[in-house]
Amino acid sequence: MKIGNFQVSKFIDNINEPLVFAVLRPWIDVNNVGSMVLNELERQFNAKEVGRLLKPGCFYDFTRYRPIIHIDEEGINDLRIPNTVIHIAKREENEDLVLLRILEPHYNAESFIDSTLKLLKKIKAKRYILIGSMYDTVPHTRPLIINGYGMGRNAIEDINRINALPIIYHGPSTIINLITKKAAESGIDASVFIVSIPQYVVIEEDYVAKVRLMEILNMLYNIPINNEDIDNAQEQLNIINERLKNSPEIKVFLPQLEDIYDKRIKAVDKKHSTHLSQDMDELFWKTMGKDIGRA
Repeated sequence: MKIGNFQVSKFIDNINEPLVFAVLRPWIDVNNVGSMVLNELERQFNAKEVGRLLKPGCFYDFTRYRPIIHIDEEGINDLRIPNTVIHIAKREENEDLVLLRILEPHYNAESFIDSTLKLLKKIKAKRYILIGSMYDTVPHTRPLIINGYGMGRNAIEDINRINALPIIYHGPSTIINLITKKAAESGIDASVFIVSIPQYVVIEEDYVAKVRLMEILNMLYNIPINNEDIDNAQEQLNIINERLKNSPEIKVFLPQLEDIYDKRIKAVDKKHSTHLSQDMDELFWKTMGKDIGRA
């Protein structure tokens, strides 16, 4: 069936009032953190693809989002065209999940947004939750900050519950933010959770940031954290510390970043301060020197 510009399977009718988790590439998916979280949700709950844009070329410039081709001795074996893709995951004792991998459109953005809102209304979405990551002036020696905002009573309660730092911003953005705004205006609780990543930590798979986001999903929506991810995050922290310990540049600007971070935390009301669970607290601090204080 068609829902706006999406072609979806009949299985979309088997869910009702789900939580919708969205990731926006490439705008807020630094170090692939949001994509890693959706991968984890797909794996944990055996999610199935149920839809994608019928004609993605109406929205995307394929000289910017390049198709991925597989050529073997018999010629073209496969050609994957960039698209926005929808998965669903059934949970027995909790809300079902809809996982939305959004590629930011180059063309016809209003039509794309209208189609996404039609989808949310069709499935009677309970929540629309945009998750992701962005570079920030934060040090790797402090707990990763979760920034966020909520629109709708339950969404605001979620933001307060996890003590997210408020996002106060005025400037260029993505048109996809209209989905959050219009979803809330239509009665769907809408939240945004963005994890801050040190600007000098550039890696393909950021397990430290992934675990930080998963902790939020665990606290709010009863989604388990993979213990292997915690181990991988620990290993990454060890590698980062080892590689940076002898860097003269780090020795100069790290104390400045720590000072900015500490002042940033203290500048907001106590209800917005960041706190970690005991497991995450130990993860962040067991690799740090004894001369480094906790935030």
